[in-house]
Amino acid sequence: MNTPLRAAALALWFAVAAGAQNGAYVQDSKWTSPESAAARSNPLAGHEEALGGGGKLFRRHCVECHGVDGTGKKKAANLTLPIVQSQSDGTLHWKITNGNPDRGMPSFSRLPELQRWQIVLYLRTLTSP
Repeated sequence: MNTPLRAAALALWFAVAAGAQNGAYVQDSKWTSPESAAARSNPLAGHEEALGGGGKLFRRHCVECHGVDGTGKKKAANLTLPIVQSQSDGTLHWKITNGNPDRGMPSFSRLPELQRWQIVLYLRTLTSP
């Protein structure tokens, strides 16, 4: 591919990718975890071997709404934003477990507890583009 054509294709890709992100995400102020859930620590913290499984689970269960890079599609949360990343592991686990039907987030309580913690572990690797 020649250089001007490659540059145009790259510019188009970035424009599409930027448009697909949900940078306008506003957190639901009513969707808060109980203090006891927020205080929970991830039992897999520091277990890097669990990260690959967390990525696989994220791709299987979360990508449809949150996108491969976690920036969110449709009305789904942009998981790379500080408002999400600043939440405790326990809060993220609680939100994955319970969902938020008012905003279209399903409950993933059917997944085993450690798998939900693996997803939280993986969420910590997502960073803003």
